[in-house]
Amino acid sequence: MTLATVAFSVNGRQVSLEVDPRERLSETLRHRLGLTGTKVGCNAGDCGACTVLVEGEQLCACLLPCGQLPGKAVTTVEGLSELPRMAALQQEFLEHGAAQCGICTPGMLMAAAALLKKNPQPDKVQVQDALGGVLCRCTGYQKIVEAVCSLGQPQQAVVPPAGAAVGARMVKTDGAAKINGAELYGADTAPEDALWLRVIRSPHARATFSLGDLPKLVADTPGLAAVLSAADVPGNAFGVYPTLKDQPVLADGVVRYRGEAVLALVGERAAIWALAEEALPITWQVEDALDDCWVADAVDGRQVHAQHPDNVLARGHVDKGDAEAALATAEVVAEGSFATPFIEHAYIEPEAGYALRRGDRLEIWATTQAPYMDRDETALVLGLDKEQVRIIPSACGGGFGGKLDLSIQPLVGLAAWRLDRPVRGEYSRPESMMSSTKRHPSRITARLGCRRDGKLTALRFHGIFDTGAYASWGPTVSDRVPVHCSGPYVIPHVLADTEARFTNAPPSGAFRGFGVPQAALANEGLMDDLAEQIGMDPLEFRYLNAIRAGQATATGQVLQASVGLDKCIEALRPDWQALRQAAEEFNAESGRLRRGVGIGCVWYGCGNTSMSNPSTLSLGIDRQGKITLYNGAVDIGQGSNTVMAQIAADGLGLPADLIHVVMGDTALTADAGKTSASRQTFISGKAAELAGRDLRQKILRLANAGKAATLELSGSRILVSDDVDVRTIELAHLPLGENGDVVRGSGTFDPPSTALDEHGQGDPYATYGFAAQIAEVEVDVELGTVKVLRLIAAHDVGRAVNPTLVEGQIHGGIAQGLGLALMEEYLPGRTENLHDYLIPTIGDMPEIKSILIEDPEPLGPYGAKGVGEHSLIATAPAIFGGVYQATAVRLRETPATPDRVRAALRAAGF
Repeated sequence: MTLATVAFSVNGRQVSLEVDPRERLSETLRHRLGLTGTKVGCNAGDCGACTVLVEGEQLCACLLPCGQLPGKAVTTVEGLSELPRMAALQQEFLEHGAAQCGICTPGMLMAAAALLKKNPQPDKVQVQDALGGVLCRCTGYQKIVEAVCSLGQPQQAVVPPAGAAVGARMVKTDGAAKINGAELYGADTAPEDALWLRVIRSPHARATFSLGDLPKLVADTPGLAAVLSAADVPGNAFGVYPTLKDQPVLADGVVRYRGEAVLALVGERAAIWALAEEALPITWQVEDALDDCWVADAVDGRQVHAQHPDNVLARGHVDKGDAEAALATAEVVAEGSFATPFIEHAYIEPEAGYALRRGDRLEIWATTQAPYMDRDETALVLGLDKEQVRIIPSACGGGFGGKLDLSIQPLVGLAAWRLDRPVRGEYSRPESMMSSTKRHPSRITARLGCRRDGKLTALRFHGIFDTGAYASWGPTVSDRVPVHCSGPYVIPHVLADTEARFTNAPPSGAFRGFGVPQAALANEGLMDDLAEQIGMDPLEFRYLNAIRAGQATATGQVLQASVGLDKCIEALRPDWQALRQAAEEFNAESGRLRRGVGIGCVWYGCGNTSMSNPSTLSLGIDRQGKITLYNGAVDIGQGSNTVMAQIAADGLGLPADLIHVVMGDTALTADAGKTSASRQTFISGKAAELAGRDLRQKILRLANAGKAATLELSGSRILVSDDVDVRTIELAHLPLGENGDVVRGSGTFDPPSTALDEHGQGDPYATYGFAAQIAEVEVDVELGTVKVLRLIAAHDVGRAVNPTLVEGQIHGGIAQGLGLALMEEYLPGRTENLHDYLIPTIGDMPEIKSILIEDPEPLGPYGAKGVGEHSLIATAPAIFGGVYQATAVRLRETPATPDRVRAALRAAGF
């Protein structure tokens, strides 16, 4: 390698470096200059997260070699605020909620800066064109566009007063760090003396292998400190469920999917990446992979796991009434088969982190959704006590369920523990996509019956889900789908069965909905079919059958409160009628382009199914008057840090902007459960409210004041005022407690639910969120393309703790629902990058109108419940319904790519 002197300026500062001229600018900025605000999501120019300005032009830093830099000026997000108007742009991003997880935000800001330099007042289309090269998986892009278009129209940031935080559009507590480049993600920091880890993965979906002389490899390779194999892992099996620890950290002689980890190379970065895989002492014996689980004879004697001879991991079941008999006598019946593929999470931040051994304790910094589960499973595989492992979550650059399972944590932990050296690792984009969990592919058959007057009578549902090579969250999907597959409707007779089956594919895990999006495609599609058969408007058919308070679900649970589906449908009715009529008029005059409007409805249980899933949060104040929320609920972009602070502040009775948040650190916070299942606002939010109220009561007792007293924080003093007097609590005089706090309150909440019996009857969730969405689409009947023009979403959220964040969740879910419907399909070995795997870009997104319905949930914090997963589930059914009005063609398989749509149109006579 030949080094050269490269001199250029960065953010107005001259630098001169001795580097390989081929080194990527992104590497130079991050690893030599410490400017980690420039993110790396793909190293291929596909995601745009590394966008910087070079001589004022936006460029992907991962594609620019340092040899082209001499004499040029580079601007990164860390220096953006020094440019004219750019501090105002960053403020607009903050106030509009344009940064969710924040991993794409620097790239978006830099692309916007280049545009605004040329065009100070761009319109929406110009913004979309300029930012089209930067991908976002969280926001749905709408708030980003609004932020850029709003520059020059200053808004006042909302700083809610004491007692008024819940319901306020307060800016994110961690928002500033996301817009100025200070936020630290998994790959952004590590001890200076850290070694690097590289994972060697199987190129085969099914094979056995043997290893040669690994110590000799280490001895013969300068800079290589260790090669770790299965023999080095004390407890080499992990998994979500205590009785299903079936996935090895490093494969032990057998691999079950392409991308499975086999070896870990640890050493100097250049040395471990210089090793060619062909030079490693691995001998493979390739076997025929099992890649089809849809029919029984496809198994052909090939078992993925010996303990599952039929390759069935788990089954789910709900049986209410007599569905078969009711369908046999039903006046109208609709039936169909539906299919969905693997879908990639495509979070822009690949898995990354580091581990550090401190005596008999292991500390792991990593991107995650589940720090306590990471702690427990890492301790188990390393043979340590739980207390010996500390997980410190980094900022999480998107998760959507894909960062619930262990990834890099046990690997860097094992290496650091054995070598007593800090060890860091970063997955490449292809590595992330080949090894991480996916949305379960599904094959569903269903029959749905109703009376001539429109009342639903019975549902028979059968779903098979490909759970891939290991269990992961397969049992959760098989359990949750039968509960939800009847949709948010009253159906007297329901028989639902599901199976999760193993194949030699990447493990299928949690992905925003746990199988319910797949089931909703089937049920909502049959709802449209029935409505047409009886001559009823699809919206009115759903309104007639919508479940309401006092009515029973398919599991026999009688819903008592916060059942707002009918209100959601009512809110959509005016737009529905106008858009349907407009579509008919358009189609009467059009030939090649045809328009249609469809509707989809959703319900979704907030929290884990039929099991205890408590959260505990604490709120403390120290001698200096600093208030800290010890929040174990990991914020993966949805805004839980902010929401918890707002809720806790109102419980306490002090302004929310006074609260500092410690997130997810297992040494400093209590277990608040996993960030999944739309549970954090409802469950951890209630714990935050109780913690705030508990701290308030302790302060009032110290002041001997009544419940109606008001609090004011003045430096290290708390002023407590009531009708009698103003009392002062001198915090500096109180005895020190845990973490330096002098007063601390805590709260725990575990929502009530019951186990399901052998017929699937019981109360699996304490509350449900509801929504209805309508989609206006345009179909090119010659090309088979489907473009979504408009989407209107009405969501019953109980109470919108922060409307800006709720809208952001709705927008982001709709974007992923659009991807599910029209473009996303993961093919192992073929779509392991963000060039071949397509997710919606800024130009794919329609105009989105959000309608927030607040039907309070009595158990929730100030009436709130979840919205994260609900926002995705109704989108694809609504799009498919729109395609039907436009073309009279019913789509049954996702994604509805142009070739599939065109084939369906030709079959229908177009």
